Amino acid sequence: MTTEEKLKHFLDVTTESTNARNAKILEDYTKALEKAFEEHKEESTRKAELQVKLSEDSFKKKQNTEIARAQLGIREKVSELSEELKAKLFTEVRDKLERYMDTREYQDYLVAEIRKAKQFAGDEEVLIYIDPADSGKLNSLASMTNTTVEVSKYGFGGGIRALIRTRNILIDQSFETKLKEAEEAFVFKS
Repeated sequence: MTTEEKLKHFLDVTTESTNARNAKILEDYTKALEKAFEEHKEESTRKAELQVKLSEDSFKKKQNTEIARAQLGIREKVSELSEELKAKLFTEVRDKLERYMDTREYQDYLVAEIRKAKQFAGDEEVLIYIDPADSGKLNSLASMTNTTVEVSKYGFGGGIRALIRTRNILIDQSFETKLKEAEEAFVFKS
């Protein structure tokens, strides 16, 4: 083999070896880049999914806040309307009671309540009070129940109040008290 042939052979072997090494380096570099790209892609996808989830959570929180605010507004409006209706209802009840107080049935009711109070007191002294608005019924109530009946100094909307001093008992059958209790206990049912 001549020197030229040896050189050519050396050049071919070296070139082939260098090309093989370069191809291997290029292949490794390409694989490393592809791996880095896949990792970057996975990381970006993960970040995007997390961002979407955070956005969804934030949207849901805002939505829930708005719903809660709307529900609170509705509850307040319902409460306001309920109170308004309750006030109207009890105004009507008071008007009906005033009309009732001008009837014979009301006088019969007073007689019945006075008798119940006397029966409850038994042999003990009982003071019977009627509302100042009922002062015109004083004599007829006293004669119908055979009891001393007094007109109260304070108005209580009709009905009677009876006092048994020996037992420290007040029997309150006044319309004012009954209306107050009914108003406090009244609730609209849904």
